[in-house]
Amino acid sequence: MAFSAIGRPALRLIAAGNMISRIGRRDSAVLQRRKQPPDRFYKGLIMTNAFERRQFLRLSAAAAASAALIPLDGAWAQKAKKKAAANASKKPVLFKISLAEWSLHKTLFAGKLDNKDFAKTAREEFNIGAIEYVNQFFKDKAQDKAYLAELKKRQEEHNVRALLIMIDGEGAIGDVDEAKRTKAVENHYKWVEAAKELGCHSIRVNAQSSAMYEEAKKLAADGLRRLSEFASKHELNVIVENHGGSSSNGKWLSETIAAVGLKNCGTLPDFGNFGDYDRYQGVQELMPTAKGVSAKSYDFDEKGDETKIDYAKMMKIVVDAGYKGFVGIEYEGKNLDEFAGIRATKKLLVKVRKQLSA
Repeated sequence: MAFSAIGRPALRLIAAGNMISRIGRRDSAVLQRRKQPPDRFYKGLIMTNAFERRQFLRLSAAAAASAALIPLDGAWAQKAKKKAAANASKKPVLFKISLAEWSLHKTLFAGKLDNKDFAKTAREEFNIGAIEYVNQFFKDKAQDKAYLAELKKRQEEHNVRALLIMIDGEGAIGDVDEAKRTKAVENHYKWVEAAKELGCHSIRVNAQSSAMYEEAKKLAADGLRRLSEFASKHELNVIVENHGGSSSNGKWLSETIAAVGLKNCGTLPDFGNFGDYDRYQGVQELMPTAKGVSAKSYDFDEKGDETKIDYAKMMKIVVDAGYKGFVGIEYEGKNLDEFAGIRATKKLLVKVRKQLSA
């Protein structure tokens, strides 16, 4: 009979019965060899082998209990099928939530939080299991193997994974001076290696250039291409955020990434940082090559909605683009303290995710 038809209880009954049968056959064989009357033999057996007697009684009880549990009409199998169908019908999570370290920049700069405790804070304060480092908070530690190992250890202790490192202050990747551009590209190498040590999938860089629109695009693409080629050797991505200058123009940045022409070079759309450029249009233009999303937030109304950004509209753009990765909280408000602002942003993201999942 098929397993699905009889179920686990029946299998336990069969196993118990087989064990009892083996004990019976063994004892019968011993009786034949000793040529003793059955009553005398079993009396001695019970007196001298208490362990086997207890085993026999346990198996008998298990067999009786299992018999009562056998689903005569295959109900157990039907129940299992229904449970499997219910699990299969559950909708997958539209997006996951991470925490950008910049959300705590005031606390970190004030010395009230150490970079090494970022993973712990993300888990214990906000129950967030994915983080995005900012290099400003361990600027001189990119090549410090012991320090990086300690960060990794603390991530693992709190079941937190590192997604990326945001890199600032390493030079203009689209510098008009070729030597300076090369130097800026090479300055990022150590952060690629550090990100690999921490288990990240990307480093976030700035496509900075002082040139005009077309020339800036050409120069930035050159720097990004060279850096991405290096990062590919470490199986890492190079992603660019709209972060001022030409990069705050969604069209310019999307065209620049296209000019790079490498799969491991993409974008990190930020809901803010667009200046006068339409933020919704900008995010839509950047989503096709997005390998991360930065959920910028500033302030909230009495309903918990962001006052400057329509999160429902923005997240629909993100989801409609087919993005299923992490959305990183990046609170930059002034009215709420950083901890309250992070919680408010997370609550809003969870609410919008539920709405979009309905």
